[in-house]
Amino acid sequence: MNKRFKIIAAGLLATTLLAGCTKLEEEKFGSLSPDNYYANEQAALSSVVGVYQLLSYNVDIGDPWRMKEFSTDEFIVPGRASGGWYDQANVDLTNHKQDADNKTIARAWVNIFQEIGTANAVLESLQASPNKDKLKALIAETRALRAYGYFFAMDNWGNVPLVTVARIDPKDLPKTTARAEVYKFIETEMLAAVADLPSVKDVNRASYYPRFTKESVYTALAYMYLNAQVYTGTAQWQKVIDMCNNVINTGAYSLTAKAIDNFASPTQAASTEIISAFTKDPTQNAGNNQFILYTQNGLDRLRYNLPFGPANGYSTTQVALDKYEDQDVRKTMVQYGPQYYLDGTPLKYPNGTQLVLIPVQDIVAAQDNEGYKVLKYTPVGAKWSGFNADNDLILERYSNILLMKAEAIFRLSGSTTEAVALVNQVRTRSNATSLSSITLKILEDERAREFLWEGCRRTDMIRFGTFFTGTWAFKTGVTADFRKIYPIPNEQIKANPNLTQNTGY
Repeated sequence: MNKRFKIIAAGLLATTLLAGCTKLEEEKFGSLSPDNYYANEQAALSSVVGVYQLLSYNVDIGDPWRMKEFSTDEFIVPGRASGGWYDQANVDLTNHKQDADNKTIARAWVNIFQEIGTANAVLESLQASPNKDKLKALIAETRALRAYGYFFAMDNWGNVPLVTVARIDPKDLPKTTARAEVYKFIETEMLAAVADLPSVKDVNRASYYPRFTKESVYTALAYMYLNAQVYTGTAQWQKVIDMCNNVINTGAYSLTAKAIDNFASPTQAASTEIISAFTKDPTQNAGNNQFILYTQNGLDRLRYNLPFGPANGYSTTQVALDKYEDQDVRKTMVQYGPQYYLDGTPLKYPNGTQLVLIPVQDIVAAQDNEGYKVLKYTPVGAKWSGFNADNDLILERYSNILLMKAEAIFRLSGSTTEAVALVNQVRTRSNATSLSSITLKILEDERAREFLWEGCRRTDMIRFGTFFTGTWAFKTGVTADFRKIYPIPNEQIKANPNLTQNTGY
């Protein structure tokens, strides 16, 4: 693992900005200005790292990730009978009843636009530097990072303000930009960035990790094209295939022996599957991974010899569990039923009762054992600083390339031999039964199995149509079509009356 990149991030708070725009009426998106020039690439990189850190909230346990996951069939956080965890804003997201005053959505907006604002400020200073000709790759990197932020904004809210400057005139606040126009901006920016970014084939993979390469951007474009019909009304299946082929044809990526190898701290460095990630190293004060803290039952302190007691919050559902065959290795990443120590001894409470995890029965006042747990970012082998682990956060994996290409081929040509073979590559790795043909439902379910808690389930469900018609856990009715995008927070509209609220809210 490249600790040097992490250590740069550790010193970032003292050297550059992390405050972007928290409200759109603020004049400054960041503290860098055209007067703050960079003497060399190393100095410039220290600022770009800050943009990476802010983008990581979209796959971290922060509000952007939570906001998306709460509305799906794979994530639930019940209030506990002890009084902890209950949050009406999250319950409303679970039930698809969110409104424009939802606090989780409001915080997610701030997080996402903070990353965009910070990218604007860094990009403006890079482009104003007298050394900009030597910083082309870093400028491209920052453009891609900003475009990624806008992708998450567009995906969540549809129509959003499109701002590309570090400072906003408070007398001329931005208006809402149509989703299709934001889509075009993201596409243009990412394609431009590709030209100046290195390919994974042209860098020392170990030392360059986890920075964006051409293949990182091709993967992002493939996923945006996969959802193009939702975003713009026009499907782009061939573009999905083209972007996936750009990654496949490098020959640089392959599936790891086990899916969990991409999430376990000791094996991430050697992964041939990780395309984009965010490094974390709390021992160097360079970010952290808190999935175990927020997810696991308190008894897991004993099971894994943790230096803290987990908070027993995040859980998954019976619907998510039931998608796996019993022999599917990925099912072992979900904790359900009777629980055991790593040596097979029953995991018991002090009173001698074994911990048995059951589905959530009460979303308001659940008992300690309600809620299945997802153990993707395994604590086994992790390094700890308090309750912070050093597992890197994964943004994109090669398995997504295979499944995106398979879906695009299917939507163009049906269940072809090539499409089925691509899906079977992913299934065979996890000992799932090989398929002889595929359907849209099979493709959706396979993505749900492979990418559990990786932040793409809501987008996938909307594309496949199940977000509106499906029922699960505590979401029992048909969802109105307008809820495929979230409301612009009322606090943002009050701050900037030029914004237009999304239809239905």
